[in-house]
Amino acid sequence: MRFMVIFLLLFQVTPVLFAQDLNLYEKKVYTSPSGQALPYRILFPENYDRSKKYPLILFLHGGGERGNDNEKQLTHGAKLFLTEDSRKNFQAIVIVPQCAMESYWAAALLDRTTTPFTITIDYSKPEPAELQSSIALVKKITKEEAVDKKRIYITGLSMGGMGTYEAVYRYPKLFAAAMPICGAGDVAKYDKRVTKVPFRVFHGAVDAVVDVTNSQQMVEKLKSLNASVLYTEYPDVNHNSWDNAFAESDFLSWMFSKKR
Repeated sequence: MRFMVIFLLLFQVTPVLFAQDLNLYEKKVYTSPSGQALPYRILFPENYDRSKKYPLILFLHGGGERGNDNEKQLTHGAKLFLTEDSRKNFQAIVIVPQCAMESYWAAALLDRTTTPFTITIDYSKPEPAELQSSIALVKKITKEEAVDKKRIYITGLSMGGMGTYEAVYRYPKLFAAAMPICGAGDVAKYDKRVTKVPFRVFHGAVDAVVDVTNSQQMVEKLKSLNASVLYTEYPDVNHNSWDNAFAESDFLSWMFSKKR
């Protein structure tokens, strides 16, 4: 009985503490120059000191986490920046924009009648409004807050991984490193402009949503351009390979070691 009481107390308390941690991400809304309202969340370092300069991280969530006020993305990679070690040793400003339910980060078309989904990616299409607004938000925060302009990073999972690839293609001079997870990019459009941005790519070998060959082809393309790229493929891991990627002991240390 005593054990049961302790268990129930832990069950009741733990979610509350977790919710409090997530509340460290302040809720805000950015209105882009085109008039689009972009809900987003922003995390500031502990003891934020404007006399210093901090790295800035743009985190793009997956396609299944769309909506005006969906906090599910915070429980995935965005939670990584709330750990005690991250708050102490990897202080950064983290931006988590929220794309609308009917839109995506990347110029990609999904055929949901197939498994894995058939994905057509074409960067000759107009830049997605959410991605454009997110980049404008990054530039706004960079001007207003204590951001180290040489250390702006981007990471994302699934559709956010696709958005990560596309953001680097469209804004190659902005980012110091990119870490896409179980996403892909338009192989046909990649060229020398992206070679100055180091990539670290992750994918599950049995991904039933985004075929692993998408990342494999992107990695081979990047290598052919002599870009700096590391690739980790997890055997027997499905689409939630972000759990493995965010658990890598050097995920943040690799990111923070890069500078433009």
